[in-house]
Amino acid sequence: MAKPIYVRFDVPTELASKALDALEMARNTGRVKKGTNEATTAIERGVAKLVIIGEDVEPPEIVAHIPPLCEEKNTPYVYVKKQSDIGSATGLGVRSAAAAIVEPGKGKEILEEVVQKVQALK
Repeated sequence: MAKPIYVRFDVPTELASKALDALEMARNTGRVKKGTNEATTAIERGVAKLVIIGEDVEPPEIVAHIPPLCEEKNTPYVYVKKQSDIGSATGLGVRSAAAAIVEPGKGKEILEEVVQKVQALK
């Protein structure tokens, strides 16, 4: 299957897994924004530390605005294969197209490691 229009770089599975771990830890000990609308608002306000975007979002226009917005605001972002993984990591019972870590809590070290590796991928 071809990559969606909004996917700008390939993310190794290990890095995507660490990003989801950071998201889950932030959910438990910090603050996260769940869903495309909340993630977009966090990016626009400059409070998002890391944005996680699903690669299987249909239609792709739902999240197509997030990567350019992140680059404009210098906010790191990463892709994961499934929306359901984002939903699980944020504690939702349903899929989520995107999520943003606002306060990492105890996952600060993992978050910093993910951000460094994402910067190297670009």
